[in-house]
This record gives sequence, C-alpha cells and structure tokens, in this order.
Amino acid sequence: MEKFMVVCTFTSGTDMAEVMGVVAQEQEKVKELTSAGKIGALFLATRERGTVFLEVIAADSDDARQTVLSLPMSKWWDLDFYPLNAPVAREESADKS
Repeated sequence: MEKFMVVCTFTSGTDMAEVMGVVAQEQEKVKELTSAGKIGALFLATRERGTVFLEVIAADSDDARQTVLSLPMSKWWDLDFYPLNAPVAREESADKS
C-alpha cells in the first residue's frame, strides 16, 4: 500500500451552507474510511484557506482518488494528489567528537 497527501480545496463560489448540510455524512464516511485503514491523518484549514488535507492509504493513485471521491464533500473540491515517500534517515556523522 502507498500513502498519498491529498490537498482538497473548495472551488470558488462553493455555497458553504450546502457544505454544512453534509457535515454529519462526511464525518461518518471519514470514520468508516479511517476504520478501514484508507484514511490516516486529516487536517482542516478551512477558515482562511478553504482547504482540507487528507492522508490516504491506497494501492495506487486511482484507488486513492476513488477513496476521496467517496466522500460527500468531494463534489466541491479541486483535488491535488501527492505520492508520499518515507523520510530519508540522516546518517550519523562518523567524526563524533
């Protein structure tokens, strides 16, 4: 399985009253996907930036896209997918004083 960071930005002109109408459904779906191991971290920056950050765990980018599109709010988002790689371990200096 691979990990992806998905940047979900609300499209210009989104009626946030409509968005608020599906919050309970969105939360339930996120809970379901998290329990299934398909969503890891979720961060909201909606007040000033209108953006949601999702860590998605999937077999490939198509699978990651399908996971995100299963969310009720996805119809209002522009999506950017970033495949993640593990951090590179820094080598310890051989010249320790």
